[in-house]
Parts: sequence; structure tokens; C-alpha cells
Amino acid sequence: MKQRILAYLKYIDEILDENSEINKGVERDWDKEIESHLTQIAFFAHERLVHLIVMCLVAICTVMCILTFIIKSEIMLLPLIVLFFVLLVPYIMHYYLLENSVQRMYEQYDAMKNKQGKYFEK
Repeated sequence: MKQRILAYLKYIDEILDENSEINKGVERDWDKEIESHLTQIAFFAHERLVHLIVMCLVAICTVMCILTFIIKSEIMLLPLIVLFFVLLVPYIMHYYLLENSVQRMYEQYDAMKNKQGKYFEK
């Protein structure tokens, strides 16, 4: 998923760059490009939501195990806590990538709309 997102972001950045090799001699249909981009945003936003839910569940399980360990002092919970932390860190990193990428796609969408005419600027 990471390679797909990064490749897609790079592709859209190249389309938006008027001096890019990909734009030489090509007349863009911005309506079609925007429609395609909105579809990709929807796919990645759905992926982001799924990973947010999974990340939150893993975080809740981690906290519950830590609290159980503190209350009951069960040494057998330590491997489970470590396992949850090993899962939680990559989930957080992946969610961070998804969140920032979708935010970047929103900015790209605004830039694409500006190619059609005055739309929105920060």
C-alpha cells in the first residue's frame, strides 16, 4: 500500500507540473483527471478509516493489558504487552502515512480544480 500511495502522489504531482515530461504534447481533460483523483481519494480514505479502527483496537488492547498487569501483577502478560507494542508501532506509522497522503491528495485536488479556473487557495 505504501508504494501505491507514494507512486500515485508522484504521478499526480507530475501531471500538475506543467514542465514535466509526462505533459509534453498532451492536452489534459481535467474533468476526467479530477473524477479519477476523487475515486482514488475515496479508496485511500476508506483504507485510512479501516486502519484507524484497527490501530485504535490494538491500542485499547495494549492499554487493557498494561492495566491488567499493573492490577494483577501477572508476569505472563508481559509477552502479550510486548506483542501488542510490536503491532502498534507499525500501525501508527502506516496510519500516519495514510493520513498525510490523503491530506496531500486534497491539496492536489485543489490544484487540479485551479487548472480549470479560479477555485480555492489557502
